[in-house]
Amino acid sequence: MCLYWFSKPANKEFYLDNVGMAYRISAKTLVLFGKNVRKTREGQRRDQIEVAEEAGIDTSYYARIERGEANPTLEVIYAIIKALHVNSSKILPF
Repeated sequence: MCLYWFSKPANKEFYLDNVGMAYRISAKTLVLFGKNVRKTREGQRRDQIEVAEEAGIDTSYYARIERGEANPTLEVIYAIIKALHVNSSKILPF
């Protein structure tokens, strides 16, 4: 499985949610997610600015997500999927 749960963050790579649990998505999963997002966006002939604005996120952050360099929250993943108007199974690599 690609999502790891810890009771306490081990270092600054981890992010805390509102219940004190930390999570980290593997680098491989982030890259696959980003490739799927880019492929879907390009298939719709849309640019990064359009999708980022519809998702309510910064364009540079969206670009980093597509390159697999950012660790988006579940809320951001949901917003991107909604902005692309697709089912999550088309984007999520698991």
